[in-house]
Amino acid sequence: MDGSVSDRQAVSPEAVIESVLSRQRAAYLKDINPDLALRRDRLDRLERLILAWQDRLAQAISEDFGNRSPVVTTLADIVPTRAAIRHARRHLKSWMRPRRVSLAWTGQPGAALIIRQPLGVVGIIAPWNYPLNLMLSPLVGALAAGNRAMLKPSELTPRFSEVLDAAVKEFFAEDEVAVITGGPEVAAAFSAAPFDHLVFTGSTAVGRKVAEAAARNLTPVTLELGGKSPAIIDASADLDRAVPRLIWGKLLNSGQTCVAPDYALVPRDRVEDFVAAAKAAAEKQYPRLADNPDYTSIISARHFDRLAGLIDEARAKGAEVIELLPGTDPARRILAPVVVTGANDTMALMHEEIFGPILPVVPYDTLDEALAFINARDRPLALYWFGTDKAAEGRVLNGTISGGVTINDTILHLAQDNLPFGGVGASGYGAYHGEAGFVAMSKEKPVLRQPRLSAVALLYPPYGRIADMLLKVLAKFG
Repeated sequence: MDGSVSDRQAVSPEAVIESVLSRQRAAYLKDINPDLALRRDRLDRLERLILAWQDRLAQAISEDFGNRSPVVTTLADIVPTRAAIRHARRHLKSWMRPRRVSLAWTGQPGAALIIRQPLGVVGIIAPWNYPLNLMLSPLVGALAAGNRAMLKPSELTPRFSEVLDAAVKEFFAEDEVAVITGGPEVAAAFSAAPFDHLVFTGSTAVGRKVAEAAARNLTPVTLELGGKSPAIIDASADLDRAVPRLIWGKLLNSGQTCVAPDYALVPRDRVEDFVAAAKAAAEKQYPRLADNPDYTSIISARHFDRLAGLIDEARAKGAEVIELLPGTDPARRILAPVVVTGANDTMALMHEEIFGPILPVVPYDTLDEALAFINARDRPLALYWFGTDKAAEGRVLNGTISGGVTINDTILHLAQDNLPFGGVGASGYGAYHGEAGFVAMSKEKPVLRQPRLSAVALLYPPYGRIADMLLKVLAKFG
């Protein structure tokens, strides 16, 4: 039985998943702790997979979207995934090394260490917006940690899922890495499977369901969700430098990015200048939107209609919608980028994660007011601050909580493998990337070794004067 549910309609999703999971777990039990050479081999094969299949994967992703430039896929999917592989390969030996730790005097003369062991079989559920990166980056951590893995791509990227399945089968045995395809019912069965760890990237609403399903098996979960990530334009910011960087992060993949700036907090007296700079930046980055191959289509008609509805509702409730570029084309699912001023909390775009090329601008008078606005809402996956005032920068860093931060740019913290990537609160929990991913998908097992001679025997019953004396010492110094 292969891992493709769509090819075996007569077999239930649960049966397919259970069959593959059982084979992977049996293989894991035959080699619970793969050595360094095998782990490096798996990482090498993953990189060879990407190199051999990258053109076909990029083409499949473009077909799934309707249009997405191969440059975007290379920049946001392929390059960071290969960087993650190289980073893991370079540091793997040190990550695997047992760590000696000191003991309190009560443990002397023993010795203690922490051993990192693979958990077993890791399930990875990836979304459609960066389907290769958000699937294979957590896979890097799983393989580096010595695990087997099962992958569930989004049903909104069927061509990519088909190509990924073929690529994985070329480079990995099914008991090492397997792809499970199918729709929402398959995703639900996948979430409910008794994995040893589950990584989910997607919306907060679906993340709650995944966490509930995994909890029935006591499966630990890493949730990378979304949220309304703010961008703060400080009074000290140079708009000519800051706004093009913000617009790049907002319009990459047409805003279909979990860490895209969701709204901009701008000093009230600089809103007009900000909008003018945003228009100039958009025109420079995406000229002739109607036939520009660099601008990504919205993933589906349903998603396009939802975004158009957010714009229509905001306009109907009194907001001003300023088109940064002309060229909206529903037939091609091209949505022209807009800035929205005068938005308020009665509008859906101020409550829902936008996930598209719509940027509400929220004016503020003081930095305290801006921080209060952010802190009154769910904790975001990312936060961006633009400015030169170090005191203000420090107040923002110390006065807010978010999954990650980039100062004077957007998105780039996500590409650093020495920085853990993950959310907080409604934007998720747990982290991966680099060593954080290795640790998340490992069991850090504490080991205490006692020598032949041990003072603990003095506390064996029957208790007497020596025990009383030792207990007094422990109470005072323990």
